[in-house]
Amino acid sequence: MAWKVFIDGEAGTTGLQIRERLEARGDIALVQLADDARKDTAARLEAFAAADVAILCLPDAAVHDIVPRLAGTDTRLIDASTAHRVAPDWVFGFPELTPQARGAVASAARVSNPGCYASGAIALLHPLVSRGLIAADAPISINAVSGYTGGGKAMIGEFEAEGHPKHFVYANTQHHKHVPEIMKHGGLARRPIFSPSVGDFAQGMIVQIPLHLEGGLTVESLSAAYAEHYADARFVSVLPMAAYEGRIDPERTNGTNRMELSVHGDSENGCAVLVAVLDNLGKGASGAAVQNLNLMLGLDEGTGLTG
Repeated sequence: MAWKVFIDGEAGTTGLQIRERLEARGDIALVQLADDARKDTAARLEAFAAADVAILCLPDAAVHDIVPRLAGTDTRLIDASTAHRVAPDWVFGFPELTPQARGAVASAARVSNPGCYASGAIALLHPLVSRGLIAADAPISINAVSGYTGGGKAMIGEFEAEGHPKHFVYANTQHHKHVPEIMKHGGLARRPIFSPSVGDFAQGMIVQIPLHLEGGLTVESLSAAYAEHYADARFVSVLPMAAYEGRIDPERTNGTNRMELSVHGDSENGCAVLVAVLDNLGKGASGAAVQNLNLMLGLDEGTGLTG
């Protein structure tokens, strides 16, 4: 039996990559609409009704419009937008977050896919805050760079045009939409300073959190905490500084659902940088959605994914 999956918004960047990961699978039958019916609400509702699971790859406003129309249906949902990432009645779709997270995703009717920057930041913060190695109210700064595909079709067009920018920093007013989920799921009680940027490469991402080593913390103890927390994680690995040979390439995990965590710095001078590397359209978006889908369907979480 093939599970029926509808991707609402499959023509967008995230939707396209989810479709690419699913269309060759024999255990998945995609419910698809003709191009001229993709914005037809009645046709979309029929597609939702035909699906076992639907994946929402839509702007927040469109998600808030369609979800109430699905009340009372049996179709399970994965929302790739920001709309429900801190909603109490939606399960946050980061299976590696806690020992209970995989089971929660597997049994959920509504799953909210994490944001790309947030995935890296939460992966770095949660194990340390939950163990008391970083205080929930500690002053945290998060710096990040993403490939331009994270900005959708408009930004892709901008970077593929002649005279395109090489790099820019944005969200300088400190109101980035990923901050609420970083705080909630990272365990922070104090708002972090978040400085994201976009580079002249299509896919890939580095998230960095600089840290003063206080209270007996060392580079080694932080690495050990990550290794313990992610010991059973297929798609999150912890690497030593030496693995990067001094330089960290944001594109090194592209095309996979893998996230790499590492701790850099010097315990003697008391300075460290926590680093997460991931494909912003892999573990940061489409790959994560497929991982969550697999769990919801009772399949091996790595089905159709490269780790």
